[in-house]
Amino acid sequence: MNRLFLTIGALSAGLSVAAGAFGAHALRARVEPRLLEVFETGARYQMYHALALIAVAFVAGRAPSSMSTAAGWLFVAGTLLFSGSLYAMTFTGIRALGAITPLGGVCFIAGWVCLALAARSA
Repeated sequence: MNRLFLTIGALSAGLSVAAGAFGAHALRARVEPRLLEVFETGARYQMYHALALIAVAFVAGRAPSSMSTAAGWLFVAGTLLFSGSLYAMTFTGIRALGAITPLGGVCFIAGWVCLALAARSA
């Protein structure tokens, strides 16, 4: 499982860098400033949690557990829900998509709790 989370984390980090560059260069002239901030928030949180997935891979490699596995999948789900909803809102302008974002935030928080519990046994 640690290799999977390391791979997903590395790919997500790369996509986050690409998203940040896209936002800074291609979106700046195309979307209103508030939506650009929304997009940048999605990219920033994607990077944070890509790094968190790499930490999960490290912990899972030292002491595999259900908590490290749960942390990894919660970070993946959180990235899809949180960052994904912010990206979608930026591209579509549909503000109702923002209702999905807090679900991703809850996944992130739960992932950090699971990672803390997994680290205790590593």
